[in-house]
Amino acid sequence: MARAQSRAWQRMLSGRRLDLLDPSPLDVELSDIAHGLARVARWNGQTQGDYAYSVAQHSVLVTEIVGAMEPNADDVTQLYALLHDAPEYVMGDIISPFKAAMGGNYREVEDRLLSAIHIRFGLPATPPTAVRKLIKRADKEAAFFEAVNLAGFAADEARRIFGEPTLAGFDLPGFERLIRPWPTQEAHERFVGVFDSLFTER
Repeated sequence: MARAQSRAWQRMLSGRRLDLLDPSPLDVELSDIAHGLARVARWNGQTQGDYAYSVAQHSVLVTEIVGAMEPNADDVTQLYALLHDAPEYVMGDIISPFKAAMGGNYREVEDRLLSAIHIRFGLPATPPTAVRKLIKRADKEAAFFEAVNLAGFAADEARRIFGEPTLAGFDLPGFERLIRPWPTQEAHERFVGVFDSLFTER
């Protein structure tokens, strides 16, 4: 009885009801993920450009960086990369310093939701350690480029926070397109397009 009272539902546009505390893979839909991530702003919206830089666009950038860092990365690895921030379609994007301050329960909820998302799309709930480390590196690299190109950071400040990038941004194919904030619908469609290319190959 107590468990039912603590249940936290989120109704999705697909019609699904996702329990955030005990998420079922059966209630996860790609359309809901893409819709949500395309509307969640990175950096709390404190970025340059005519549009917010969305989590959907960041996810595509991280996937591209994973491919550049590890040219032999398979589609499963890249699918993990694309989905690495997928819980934010219902939880929002909370900046890293605040996540660290919140700790505990927030992380647990996020991890359960991410596991459900992985299972929904035929992936093991938890990526292999090497894949997690690669995605973490790519995520920091993306954060560096976003910080310098969009969020007003000086390069030296970004290096202190996110580390020295291993890629030169403009050496990444299509970098200008990837770092220019996309309109919401474009972010949605590009996220789905990358997902479809990876999931179909599986």
